[in-house]
Amino acid sequence: MLTRRDALIGALTAGGLMRTRPTLAKAAQPATPVKFDVSADACDCHTHIHGDPQQFPFFAGRVYTPERALPEEMAALHRALRIKRVVIVTPSVYGTDNSATLYGMKARGADARGVAVIDDKTPDGDLDAMGKAGVRGIRLNLATGGSNDPALARARFAAALPRMASRNWHIQIYTNLAVIAAIKDLVLSSPVPVVFDHFGGAEAARGLAQGGFADLIELVRSGQAYVKISGAYRASTQAPDYPDAAPLARALIAANAERIVWGTDWPHPNSARPPGSKVTDVTPLFQIDDGALMNQLPAWAPDAAIRKAILVANPARLYQF
Repeated sequence: MLTRRDALIGALTAGGLMRTRPTLAKAAQPATPVKFDVSADACDCHTHIHGDPQQFPFFAGRVYTPERALPEEMAALHRALRIKRVVIVTPSVYGTDNSATLYGMKARGADARGVAVIDDKTPDGDLDAMGKAGVRGIRLNLATGGSNDPALARARFAAALPRMASRNWHIQIYTNLAVIAAIKDLVLSSPVPVVFDHFGGAEAARGLAQGGFADLIELVRSGQAYVKISGAYRASTQAPDYPDAAPLARALIAANAERIVWGTDWPHPNSARPPGSKVTDVTPLFQIDDGALMNQLPAWAPDAAIRKAILVANPARLYQF
């Protein structure tokens, strides 16, 4: 079933606002220099690693096959952006196999943390080992593949809570505003932090009054939820600066600046396969200018102290750097 997100990204691709390349090309690197002072220990809170498929095979149930995106490419990205720390999130293409994420974390050393994907069959011993390696949370990816079902979200959230609470980990959720509104009560009573990806799935063109955004604001204001102001190109079609995403970012920051983190969403995977393609066909990564993305932060958070909180203090608290 074609989701709103699939339609948006399809429109972006068709309109040429995102450039794709031949397969097996390199992941995006910043084309625009960062134009503001970046605080020491700044953190990119949302990235992925796509390893060599021979070493890190993809999940058979995936909905797309991405190009490679390797640790050395990520290191180059962060040198250009003047970012020291990183959070690597297991993408849907690996199912519950977190090997590629752990590989990327090991390459980055003490400056890396991870967010894993698990299920009820994942042994506690695996969670303990991942915790020692720097994993600090799990991701429930409801958006990729169009599984934004509130009942499923409630069940998966409730099942994850006891295991996360015992480890002082958080639960990260990739979904839309309707699901967030439907699980608001669970988030408000959660014993662990809850993190919503990519503006909580808000659509920039629909503005601040769109359904569910007030619920997201309430959760952020309560302190129970963090939001990643990441992947603005997933909310907006107005590349490269995404000006219509600015009101969303400002509203979330105004609600509670201590619950906002930032991320690139590098290497910018495209889960919406071209018509007629097979799951096993490689879908090129989007070419997004992460320098231009990062340069929106001063417009979203004009106060340097708030930017420092978003880039340094908030990630340090959430990911336990």
